[in-house]
Amino acid sequence: MPKKIIGLLVLATMVVLVIIGAVKNNMAESEALDNMAIGSNVDFLPTDEGLAKGEKAPDFQLTALDGQEVTLSDYQGQKVLLNFWATWCPPCRAEMPHMQTYFDEHAEDENVVILSVNLTTEDKGLEEIEEFVEEFGLEFAIPMDEKGDVGATYQAVSIPTSYMIDTEGRIQNKVVGPMDLPMMEQLVEAME
Repeated sequence: MPKKIIGLLVLATMVVLVIIGAVKNNMAESEALDNMAIGSNVDFLPTDEGLAKGEKAPDFQLTALDGQEVTLSDYQGQKVLLNFWATWCPPCRAEMPHMQTYFDEHAEDENVVILSVNLTTEDKGLEEIEEFVEEFGLEFAIPMDEKGDVGATYQAVSIPTSYMIDTEGRIQNKVVGPMDLPMMEQLVEAME
């Protein structure tokens, strides 16, 4: 009989520890989500991955889909929405119409550049990329990360991943997952 009681106590202790661990994880996730809110007082970006808020965005040079050279530092003095995507990514497909609408309605007036970097090494080929751009009528720059170096530098592990870069070339925010038009408007407006 005492062995059964000891066994039950050990089992009950294990169950309590699992419950405590789950509650702590839930609280940490909730705190991270709160920190992602626009205007929150966060010293670093909402995820552990990526570059720290306030750091200078690493410069890069890529060739865009239209053959033009794109260098990030050339856009200093403008706000930059730096986006990483691929054609096979459903959240990227959901986000692109919002990005094009933002570009049409706000980019010129608000001194904003959209650089939507295709993770070419992860994609299905040039023809798929061109069809995607045509399907969504994308008119902003599509730099091609043909070696995967820029995506690696910006730790774009989950896509879409976007960085908001201010006029001084400093990272102000990172968003992992798709953005809609109101979110883009709010993030850009929050940048100085």
